[in-house]
Amino acid sequence: MGNNIKNIIRAFSENKVLPDNTPYKSISLNNIKKISQTSGITCRDIEIISLEAEIIPQRYVRNMKSFSCADQATLLKSKVCIVGLGGLGGTVCEILARIGIGTLNLIDGDVFEESNLNRQVLSRESIISKPKAEAAAKRIAEINSSVLAFHHHIYLNDDNASTLINDSNLIIDCLDSLTSRFILEKASKKAGCCLVSAAIAGNYGHITTIFPEDPGLKLIYGKAQNAPNKGAETSLGTVPYCVSLLASLECSEAIKILLSKGSLLRNKLLLIDLYENLFEIIELLTSSKPNGTCLPAGKKRPV
Repeated sequence: MGNNIKNIIRAFSENKVLPDNTPYKSISLNNIKKISQTSGITCRDIEIISLEAEIIPQRYVRNMKSFSCADQATLLKSKVCIVGLGGLGGTVCEILARIGIGTLNLIDGDVFEESNLNRQVLSRESIISKPKAEAAAKRIAEINSSVLAFHHHIYLNDDNASTLINDSNLIIDCLDSLTSRFILEKASKKAGCCLVSAAIAGNYGHITTIFPEDPGLKLIYGKAQNAPNKGAETSLGTVPYCVSLLASLECSEAIKILLSKGSLLRNKLLLIDLYENLFEIIELLTSSKPNGTCLPAGKKRPV
């Protein structure tokens, strides 16, 4: 079956040229769906097989040059968990579905309200009072039918956190509650997963990346038991352009972690002030950067 599918994919492929005149072989979305319908193989798996044969699904062509075919296949094989599907989480879903993360695990127990309309890309007037998790899954299906989306209309807590994030390669924190952030961090560390965490308030925001062995959120907020439930957004509000910027930065960190490329904000905090156009990275640890890698949830780290 494997060689037969590869031959079918090659038969459906076309010779094309990138904007810089680099030639490449491509396969269209319609042809991927045709092969899937006749073979019973998922579109996601057909895309992976195509990329491994250096045939680029046309939807990912503009990812190339920044990514290789192997990189794109790695993203399609990855599972990312997004916790909180409001302003940050909705935009993160949009970006990761378009870039081609193969599996997205979506967690939020909230429903839309009118005050969300200024910044939450998943919100619309017609779905006020509808669950955010359902809207996220529907939007992902509209953007990229090859992405498998699991949605959970439930709030994260101490009792369910480990189960909800299970089997993820990476966790993205898009929450607006400090209490929930610490719960998520604890579960992520227990699972051996990296956590990308961002927060916004008015025209200000910050982002960091936390490996399982890192001190993490306590370096930003202090001890969990002493942190307030809500941050500065309660007094400064949330504006859409700041939300979009921080969500994009979360996606950037996530992709670099999954592909093991680039510099990370590990044990660092990127502070953003859009009023003054200030971007500053501060060290959260003064000692040398520790070694460590993220593992999929459920995998044991060597002692």
